[in-house]
Amino acid sequence: MSATNLPAAMDVDEAAIDEGLYSRQLYVLGHEAMKRMAASNVLIVGLKGLGVEIAKNIVLAGVKSVTIYDPEPVQVADLSSQFFLRQEDIGKPRAEATHPRLSELNAYVPVRNLGGQAGQEISVDLIKGFQVVVLCGVSLKKQLEINDWTHENGVYFISADSRGLFGSSFNDFGPKFTCVDPTGEQPLSGIVASIDKDGEGVVTCLDETRHGLEDGDFVTFSEVQGMTQLNGCEPRKITVKGPYTFAIGDTSNLDDYKSGGIFTQVKMPKILQFKSLRESLKEPEYLITDFSKFDRPSALHAGFQALSQFEEQNQRSPRPRNAEDAAELVKLAKQIDADADEKVLTELAYQATGDLAPMNAVLGGFVAQEVLKACSAKFHPAVQHLYFDSLESLPDELPTEEDAQPIGSRYDGQIVVFGKKFQEKIANFREFLVGSGAIGCEMLKNWSMMGLATGPNGKIHVTDLDTIEKSNLNRQFLFRAKDLGKFKAEVAATAVADMNPDLQGKIDSKQEPVGPETENIYDTNFFASIDGVTNALDNVKARQYMDQRCVFYLKPLLESGTLGTKGNTQVIVPHLTESYSSSQDPPEKETPVCTVKNFPNQIQHTIEWARQEFDSLFVKPPQVVNSYLSEPNFLENNLRYSGQQKEQVEQIASYLVTNKPLTLEECIVWARLQFEEKYSNSIKQLLYSLPKDAVTSTGQPFWSGPKRAPDPLTFDSNNPIHLQYIIAAANLHAFNYGLRGETDPAVFKKIADEVIVPEFTPRSGVKVQINDNDPAPSNDNGDSDLSDYLKQLPAPSSLVGYRLNPVEFEKDDDTNHHIDFITAASNLRALNYSITTADRHTTKQIAGKIIPAIATTTSLVTGLVCLELYKLIDGKKNIEAYKNGFVNLALPFFGFSEPIAPKKSKYDGIEWTLWDRFEFKNDPTLKDIVDWFQNKHKLEVSMVSQGVSMLWSSFIGKKKASSEERLPMRFSKLVQHVSKKPLPAHTTHLIVEVMVSDEEGEDVEVPFIVVYL
Repeated sequence: MSATNLPAAMDVDEAAIDEGLYSRQLYVLGHEAMKRMAASNVLIVGLKGLGVEIAKNIVLAGVKSVTIYDPEPVQVADLSSQFFLRQEDIGKPRAEATHPRLSELNAYVPVRNLGGQAGQEISVDLIKGFQVVVLCGVSLKKQLEINDWTHENGVYFISADSRGLFGSSFNDFGPKFTCVDPTGEQPLSGIVASIDKDGEGVVTCLDETRHGLEDGDFVTFSEVQGMTQLNGCEPRKITVKGPYTFAIGDTSNLDDYKSGGIFTQVKMPKILQFKSLRESLKEPEYLITDFSKFDRPSALHAGFQALSQFEEQNQRSPRPRNAEDAAELVKLAKQIDADADEKVLTELAYQATGDLAPMNAVLGGFVAQEVLKACSAKFHPAVQHLYFDSLESLPDELPTEEDAQPIGSRYDGQIVVFGKKFQEKIANFREFLVGSGAIGCEMLKNWSMMGLATGPNGKIHVTDLDTIEKSNLNRQFLFRAKDLGKFKAEVAATAVADMNPDLQGKIDSKQEPVGPETENIYDTNFFASIDGVTNALDNVKARQYMDQRCVFYLKPLLESGTLGTKGNTQVIVPHLTESYSSSQDPPEKETPVCTVKNFPNQIQHTIEWARQEFDSLFVKPPQVVNSYLSEPNFLENNLRYSGQQKEQVEQIASYLVTNKPLTLEECIVWARLQFEEKYSNSIKQLLYSLPKDAVTSTGQPFWSGPKRAPDPLTFDSNNPIHLQYIIAAANLHAFNYGLRGETDPAVFKKIADEVIVPEFTPRSGVKVQINDNDPAPSNDNGDSDLSDYLKQLPAPSSLVGYRLNPVEFEKDDDTNHHIDFITAASNLRALNYSITTADRHTTKQIAGKIIPAIATTTSLVTGLVCLELYKLIDGKKNIEAYKNGFVNLALPFFGFSEPIAPKKSKYDGIEWTLWDRFEFKNDPTLKDIVDWFQNKHKLEVSMVSQGVSMLWSSFIGKKKASSEERLPMRFSKLVQHVSKKPLPAHTTHLIVEVMVSDEEGEDVEVPFIVVYL
C-alpha cells in the first residue's frame, strides 16, 4: 500500500475533532494537521521504556490508530523505565501487558496489539497497511530490511534506540516528502507605507515597524490602492533590504502606487529528499544536539553500528563496565571510523544494557513529534540521524564493575549505569515538586521509574491547588476521565505509587499553593527537611516566589517551561549559578489604549476590546452594585476619590432601578439596545467628530495607515454574528439577575426584531483621544445630574440580602456564553472596521491567554530536567557539569549552555553574590545592627527597611525623637511598631535590607540581612 491511497477519512468534518480535549494542542498543530493525523495508522515495534514513551505521546496526540508489537516476555529490568508494566506482568508478552493501560489514554484512538510469538522478530509482511513504522531497540540488520521496503513503498520510517545515557534516532520519510509548514510560526503581516514602481519594487513599512521577514520568504498583498494588481497576487519572493524595507521584484508594468496596503507572509511548502538507512550509514546527515560536542555524533554513528555487530556476534550486549567487552566494541567501531573517540565508545559499551526513564523521555518526546510530522506534514522533520548523550550526568566517582552489576531489581537499568551506591543516594533524596500539571505528571512518572525517594529517608512533596479539567487529559497523562474534578496532586501521587509500589507512603500531596500566605506550612522546618525543589509551574510570579525561597533557604532549584513546540530548562545551584530571577524576559508589548478604543487594525485589538466589554457589562457593574448594597458608606468612601463618580452612580442606578430586568425578554431588549449603542451609535459619533475626509494638521488624510475608517452596522437578525451577540449578551445579563436563560434562536430573533430603537443624533464638541499621550477627554456635563441619580438609588437597607451575580470568566466551558459573547462582540467590531473576523477557537486562545501545549515537548523537557537532577543528587560542584537547555521540536533545534555564574559584588574588600547574607541571632536591637556595621566594616547605615516598611533612616531630621526611640528597640517590636500589625505567630525570622555608605560617603551594595527572632 503506497502512501498516496490514504483512507477516505481525510474529509473528516470539523466537529470530529474534540476541541474540549484537544484545545491546547490545536493551538500548536491547527485543525488541518490534526485532520491529517486522524487518517494515519502508526505501528510501534519494541515496547520497553522508549517504545511506551513514544506510544503514550502519539496516543495522546490523536492519530487514527496505534498498533504495538512486542511478543517478548516482560523481565524485571523492564520495570526500570516501562511505566505501564507492573510486577505481576513479569513473564507475559510485553505488548499484551501494556495494551490495556495504553488504551485508556485517549478514547478517540484505538490501540491494537499485533500479537506474535516470543522470539519472532518483526517482518515486512506484518508492517503493511501502516502509514508510519517506528522501530525501537531493533537490530541494525532488521532496521535495514524493514527500511529497504518502506523506502520503496512510501511508508514513513523511524528507528530509535536508547542505551543508558546515550540515545539515537533515524528518520526516512521517502525520496520526496512535502513539509507544509516548516516552522509553525504565525505568518507575519504589516502595514505598507509605499511601494516603488521600478525593476526592484521596494516595499517600505509604516512607522518604523520592523517587518521581520527573511530572504526567500513569500508575501502577498491586500488593500493596496493604485497598484491594485498586487491585491491577492500570487505569492512573490522577497529580498530583505533593511529592517523596514524589502523588495518584491519588478513592479514597473503595474499601475502607480497611491496609498495603503497590507503585506502578509505566505507559508510555502518545502520538498525534502530523504535517503534510505543503507545510504545514510555511508553518508550520514546529523542533527547536532549540542554544539559543545561537535564530534560526538560521528563517534556515536560508528559506536551504535559497532554495538549492533557486537550483539549479533556474541548474542548478548556488552557487560556493564566490563573492560574486555568494551575493548572489543571499540575495535569494531574503529574499523568504521578510525577517529572515533575511545572514551565515548567505552562508555557506550559500559552502558549498553542501561535503560533510563529520563533518557527515554527526551528521545521519546522527540521521536513522537517526528511521527506526528510524518502524519501531518506540519513542522520540519529531522534530517536524518540524531545522536544525543548526557555523559555529564554520571557521578563524579564512577561506579566500579562490581558496583554496576544488576541485582535482579526493578532499578537494574539504572544500576548498570550509575551503580548501587548511587542508586541508594537517589532512593534517599527528598524533593519538593511545585505543580502537578503537564510537567508535574511527567516528572513524577520519571521519578517513580528512577526510584527517587523510595529509600528509608526519601520523600516527595507535591502541591497543586488545581482540580482536573477535560482539557488536561490531552497531555497530563496520569489523569483519566474518571478523575475530572478531583485534586491533581492527589490523583498524580496515587497514580505513580501504582506504577512503583516502593513509593507507597513516600509521597505527600498538598493543595496549599506556595506563596506568602502559606509560609506557616512551607516554613523553615519544611525547607530543612528537603534536598531540593523542582518547579512545574505555569506562571512567572509563582516561579519568582519559589526562586526567592530557594535562594533564602539555599536549596537547588530545577526550572522548566514549555510553549507549544518550544521548551526550556534551567538549573539553579546555590553559590554556583545565578538564580531564576537574575534574568527576565522583556515585557510583553502592550497595545495602546486608544488603538483598542477607537482605531483597531488587527483582530487582536477587537478581541481585547471585547474582553474589556465583557468585564464592563457583566462583571464590574454587578460587583459595584453588591458593594453598594453591602458596604456601609460605599458611595462616600469609594467614589469621592475615583473621579468617575457620575458614571458609577449612573451605573448603580441603571443596574438596580432604571434598567433592572424582571424577565429574559427584557434582557433581550437590553442586548438589542447594547448592539445599537456599541456598533452603530458610537461609530456614527466617532465619524461625526472625525469625518472620513478629515485631515491632520499637516494636511494628510486622518484615516490612513494604521487608522482604518469604520462604518456603522445595521442590525440584521438573519446575520448569525448579529444574532449570536444578542443570544450571548442576553443570557449573561440574565445570569447577573438570576433569571433563567434560553438558547432557542427563534425566541431571540422574534423579540430583537420588535425592539423600537430610538433615533440617534451625534453630539457636537465630543473630543476623541487620538494617542495615549493626549489627556483623556472628559465630555462631562457637570454634577448637575449627579444629585438626580443619587435620588433614584434605593437605600441599601431596603434591599437586605439582595445581590446580583457577577460573571466569573471561564474559557473552557462551552455552554456558559462567555467565549460566545467575546467572539461575537469582537467580530462585530471587526466588521465595523473591515478587519477579517476570527473563529471562536482563535478568539478563545487570545481572550483566554491560553498557552499552546503538546505532550511531546512536555515529555522531552521533563527528561532534560531529570538528567540535571542526577547531577544535583551527586552534588556536583563544577558549573561546567550542568546544562541549561532550549529546544524547539518544530525546527527541530536543540541548544545547551552552561549556567551563568552569579554576579559578584564587593564591600570592604569582601566578594559576595546573591546567595550570601548577614545573619543576626536573638532578636537584636536596631542599634546593635547599626553599630555592628560601623565597628566591623566601617560602613555607615543610612536606611533600614523590611518588606514594604521603612524601619529607620538616619536622615529623618525633624523626627529626631522617633529616630532616637527606635534605635534601642528589639527588632520584632520595631517591625510591629512601624507596620502597626502584629507579626504572624509562625514568624521565626525577618529579611531586612539596609543602605550603607563607606567612609568616603560612597554608597556600597551589601547582601540582605536575616534577623532571627
